[in-house]
Amino acid sequence: MTNGNESASAIGGNVAPAPKGSISPIHDDARWSEKLRDGTTVLIRAIRDEDAELERRFIEQLSPQSRRFRFLGEIKSPDPQLLRQFTHVDQVKEVAFVALIAVGTAEREIGVSRYSVLGDGVTCECAIAVSDEWHNQGLATLLMNHLIDVARQHGISRMYSVDAPDNQGMRDLAEHLGFVRTRDPNDARQVLHTLDLNAPTV
Repeated sequence: MTNGNESASAIGGNVAPAPKGSISPIHDDARWSEKLRDGTTVLIRAIRDEDAELERRFIEQLSPQSRRFRFLGEIKSPDPQLLRQFTHVDQVKEVAFVALIAVGTAEREIGVSRYSVLGDGVTCECAIAVSDEWHNQGLATLLMNHLIDVARQHGISRMYSVDAPDNQGMRDLAEHLGFVRTRDPNDARQVLHTLDLNAPTV
């Protein structure tokens, strides 16, 4: 999970809460048009199977440090199997959003947020990455706020990320969003950021 030091931004959306006792997938047409701090318009929408090439280019264009923070290891380019894993999600047990900007007549991915639900059905692990040149524009906050909103609508009660302890950007973002930082009990080389989704919002 990566990026941070972002301030809160107003968000909107068109994802309705699921009825009690059921979980509805995020529709392909779920999308939000947002403004970044520099005035750039960014489209945030559910990731799709056909986004594999956008996702590949996005990962390859991250700096080595950002890739290390995101994957907690070294990766230069994702293989086809990993790309399918990233883009072929059911939007129920796995939810992912991409942030896109217009570049001429094409689209460019500049950020992605996602979570995967654990076996208990009420806990999810999340991750986020933002292109290096788009840090400090409020994008990480926007992506995470949409992800948190959907997790709550799906009945998730706890969200956490596993991060490198030297990822200061993630530390700042997590603190801003209300996550609690602890040492990973299973790996002293990592830290956990955990958010209680049932806690009152302010």
